[in-house]
Amino acid sequence: MTEPPREPSFVPAAAPAEPPGEVAELGRRIRHEIAKVVVAQDEAIDHILVALLAAGHVLLEGVPGTGKTLMVLALSRTFGGRFSRVQFTPDLMPTDVTGHTLYDAKSGQFQVRKGPAFTNLLLADEINRAPAKTQAALLEVMQEQQISIEGRTFELTPPFMTLATQNPIEQEGTYPLPEAQLDRFLLKVVVSYPALEEEVHLVQRVTSGRIGDRLDVAAVQAVTTPEEVVAMQRKVGTVLLDERVLRYAVEVVRATRNWQGLRVGVGPRGAVSLVRAARAAAALAGRDFVTPDDVRRIAVPALAHRVIVAPELEIEGYTAERAVGDLLDQVEAPRL
Repeated sequence: MTEPPREPSFVPAAAPAEPPGEVAELGRRIRHEIAKVVVAQDEAIDHILVALLAAGHVLLEGVPGTGKTLMVLALSRTFGGRFSRVQFTPDLMPTDVTGHTLYDAKSGQFQVRKGPAFTNLLLADEINRAPAKTQAALLEVMQEQQISIEGRTFELTPPFMTLATQNPIEQEGTYPLPEAQLDRFLLKVVVSYPALEEEVHLVQRVTSGRIGDRLDVAAVQAVTTPEEVVAMQRKVGTVLLDERVLRYAVEVVRATRNWQGLRVGVGPRGAVSLVRAARAAAALAGRDFVTPDDVRRIAVPALAHRVIVAPELEIEGYTAERAVGDLLDQVEAPRL
C-alpha cells in the first residue's frame, strides 16, 4: 500500500486560533494605496509592512530623490492614526522631540507641552543630522514606548512606529548612528534606484499635469485604523514557529559572530528581531507558520545593520549586506 505524501516537517499540525488571512488582506490594501503614489519600490514597501506588523522600527537609507519620505507619507495616509514628522538638524534638542514643560502665567503652574513623539507614526527625517543626545532621546522612546518629562511618565498609545531616514553619501556635518543605537531598529531598508522603465513611468506620472515637485499623497486613502493594526500585530504573534526553524534563525545569527570578514557579529537582540520579522513576513504571505525561506528573505534587512565589516574588506567594497547574503548560503536550512 502506498503511503500518502508527507507534510513538510516544519508545518504545524494545528493552526493558530487567529487565521493570518486578515493580515495578508491588510497588507494587500496598504500596498494598493501606497502604489498610487510610489513607483518601483515594492521590496522596500514590503519590508516596511513587515516592521509595522512586527511592531518594530525602520531605518530607511538611500540617496536623495529615491522616494523615502514619500513612502512614509503615503503609509501615514493609509494608517488613519496620528502622524508626526521631525526634520532633524544640528540644533535640534531632545525636548524638540519628546516635549517639555512650560510655565503658564495665568494659572501659575507648569504645563506639559507634548512633543511630536506623541504619535502613532513618526517620521524622523535625516536622523543622522542631529547630535547624539537628540538621537539618543528618540531611540530611548523607541525602546521604552514611553516618555518622561520633568519626572512624569507618559505611556505612548499603540501602535507606535518610527521610520528614520538617512543619506549614506553626504557625511559632512552629520552624526552617524552608533552600532548600539542601530540595533534598536528592527530593519534597515536600503532604497535603491529604479530600473529604466520604472523610472520612465515615475517621471511621467510626477510631471503630468502638475506644478512643482511637491510630494502629493492626496490620492492615498485610509484603509486601516490604529486599533486594527494593533489587532493584526497580535495575530502575527500567533504565527507558529517550528523549533527547527527557530534554531535555524539562531544559527544564522551566531554565524555572523565567526564569519570571516566581519569584525563584530549580531547579538541576541538580532535573533529576536529576525524571528519577529520572519513571523510578520509569513503572515503577510497568508501563512500561519514560518518557513526557512521567510527567515532567508528577511535576514539581510534584519541583520546587516547590526554587523561591522572588517576595515580591510570594507576598503575593497565588501558590504554588510553581501556578508549576510554569503553566510546564508553556508548555513544549512531545515529540510522538508
